[in-house]
Amino acid sequence: MPDDESQTSTLKSGPAARTSHELHAQRLPGAGDTPAPWLLRLIAVGLVLAALNLRPAITSLGALLEEVREGLHMSGSVAGVLTSVPPLCFAVFGVMAPRLARRFGAGAVVCAGMAAIAAGLVIRPYIGSTAGFLAASALALMGIAVSNILMPVIVKRWFPDRVGTMTGLYSMALALGTALAAAVTVPVTGALGGDWQAGLVVWAVPAALAVLPWIVLVRDRTPAPGQSAPAPSAPGRAAAHTEAPNLRITRSRTAWSLACFFGLQATAAYITMGWMPQIFRDAGVSAGTAGLLLAVTMAMGVPLAFVIPRVASRLKQQGPIVVVLGLCGLIGYSGLYLAPAAGAWAWALLLGVANCAFPLALTMIGMRARSGAGVVRLSAFAQSAGYLISIPGPLLVGVLYQHSGGWGLPIALMAGLMIPQMVAGILAGRDRTIEDEC
Repeated sequence: MPDDESQTSTLKSGPAARTSHELHAQRLPGAGDTPAPWLLRLIAVGLVLAALNLRPAITSLGALLEEVREGLHMSGSVAGVLTSVPPLCFAVFGVMAPRLARRFGAGAVVCAGMAAIAAGLVIRPYIGSTAGFLAASALALMGIAVSNILMPVIVKRWFPDRVGTMTGLYSMALALGTALAAAVTVPVTGALGGDWQAGLVVWAVPAALAVLPWIVLVRDRTPAPGQSAPAPSAPGRAAAHTEAPNLRITRSRTAWSLACFFGLQATAAYITMGWMPQIFRDAGVSAGTAGLLLAVTMAMGVPLAFVIPRVASRLKQQGPIVVVLGLCGLIGYSGLYLAPAAGAWAWALLLGVANCAFPLALTMIGMRARSGAGVVRLSAFAQSAGYLISIPGPLLVGVLYQHSGGWGLPIALMAGLMIPQMVAGILAGRDRTIEDEC
C-alpha cells in the first residue's frame, strides 16, 4: 500500500495539476524545467535588441566628438575624460548588477537598463553644459553597464546548451549596432541640418523599442539564473547549487586573468571608439569618411562576433585565438603610426578584427564557470574589474594628444598594450573553471 507521500505525489500529477504547471511555467519564466518555445524566441529577440543598443551611445559620440567639443567648449583633456566615462560607469554600476538581478530579476533589470539608455540619450544633447552632458551620459551608461553584465548570465540560464551560438548572436548584434551608429551618425546629422544635438538624440528611439520584449520578464524573480529548485530526494544537487555563491572569486587566477584580458581589450575598444575618427580627421580624412572607417572597424565584429564564440566554445584552450587577434591589433596600430591616411581602410579592417576580443572574452566568461551562479559572479567580477583597469587608457590618450601635439605617443601606447593583453588572454583561455581554484 503506498504511503502518504506517494499518494500526495500521485494526486499532484493529475491533468489539472499538469495544466497548471505548464501555464505557470509560461507565465513565470524559469518556473519549469523546459520553458515554452515562444518564450525562448522572445528572449532571443530581447537579447538581440538589447545588444543593438549597448554601444551607439558611445560610437555616435565618437563620430561627432569634434562638434561636441566645440559646442560645449571642451579641451582635449576634458574630451579624454568624456571618453573615459563609459568604462568608469561600467565598472561602478556593473558591480550592482548581480544584487539587482537577485532582488528584481534579470529581465526586470535589463528592461530598466534599456529605459535608462533611452532617457539618457534624450536628455544629454540638450542639457547645455559639460557637467550635464556627462551626467546624462552616465545615466545611459548605467543602463548599458547592468545589461552588459547580465547578457552572459541570461544566455547561461536560458540557453545552457547553446552558449557559444547565443553569445555569438548577441555579440554580432552588438557589433552591428556599434557599426551603424558610427556609419550613419554623421550623414543623419547632415540630413537634420548639421545639428549635432539632433544627430545624437535619434539613438534614443531604438533604445526605447528594446524595452518592449523585456516587459514580459519583469516579474521573473528567480534568484539564481540557470538554477531550478533542487529536488528533495537529491541533497547532493542541493549542495552543488549552493556551491557557487560561496566562491571566493578573488582567489582565482583564472578570474584575475580574465579580468585583465577584459580590461585591456576594453581599453583598446574605447580608445578606438572615442579617438579613431579624430586620428583620421587629423591625418586629412574628411569627417564622413572618418565615420565610415570607424564603422568598418565596428562592422568587422558582425560576422566575426558570431563565428569566434562558436569556434572558441569548441576549443579546450582559447589562447591561439587571443594571439591572432592581438597580432592584428599590433599591425593595425603600426599602420596608423606610419601611414594613417594612405592605408586607412586596411588599418580599420585589422583593428576591427582585433576588437573581436570582446565576444571572445564574453564566451570565456561562460566557459570558465560550471554553474549559472558562478557565471554571475565571474561576469560581474571580470567586467567590473576589467572596466576599472580600462579607465585610464582613453584619458591618457587625450592627455598625450594635447601635450605632445600629435598622435605618435598615443598610438605607441595603444600598440604596447597589445602585449599584456595577449599574455592575459592566454592565461584566461586555459581549460579550467573558477570552481577548481576557489
